[in-house]
Amino acid sequence: MLILAADTSGKQGSIALAHGLNNGKSDVIEVVPLTGGTFSAQLVPQVAALLSKHDFKKQDIDAFAVASGPGSFTGLRVGLAAIKGLAEILEKPIATVSMLEAVATAGGMQGRVFAVLDAGRREVYAGRYQVAADRARMIDERLITLEALATSVDGLTLMTPEKSIAETLAAKGISVVEVPVQQSDAIASLGWKKILAGETVSPEALEANYIRRTDAEIFSKSRS
Repeated sequence: MLILAADTSGKQGSIALAHGLNNGKSDVIEVVPLTGGTFSAQLVPQVAALLSKHDFKKQDIDAFAVASGPGSFTGLRVGLAAIKGLAEILEKPIATVSMLEAVATAGGMQGRVFAVLDAGRREVYAGRYQVAADRARMIDERLITLEALATSVDGLTLMTPEKSIAETLAAKGISVVEVPVQQSDAIASLGWKKILAGETVSPEALEANYIRRTDAEIFSKSRS
């Protein structure tokens, strides 16, 4: 089964093609970076070029996997819109993957962990996950200051790809595992497991997991 995966949640995004194997693993064909944050101009042409390079047509895609958040409002909207459009045309399933979920599984640890990503504004996205057999079940995700997170860890190991966050928390005596930055190949791998388990969404139901409210929402609430 051919999977197209996309991650446009951060400043540097990527797309990937992968074969979903019957044993639950995925064989990555290629990962293509999307640089500079101009995803709207790059995404569709890069998808077309990647398919053509490996002698595929868009009709050969069997399923999609996409990073649903958290991250950049604009970036996520662009990525989700592209995947939604392709999935709708091709009538193929979509698996959504939280970037926190990808971080939670990246360290190879089992049990309950905290996945942490930089959210800017002196805040972090933090997700508690129960990890078993390279799948992660979300307990909760939240937006929190790093200082508040340090007091609410409750002995859990933290996973993060952010060096500065790892160093800050380690200095406070918190157990931290620094993992690689997760890209679309990780989204393809986790997405394929969800596809096999029937955990997919229709194009109409595809939504971003921002965690943080948009500035427009905050402004609207402040005026109400």
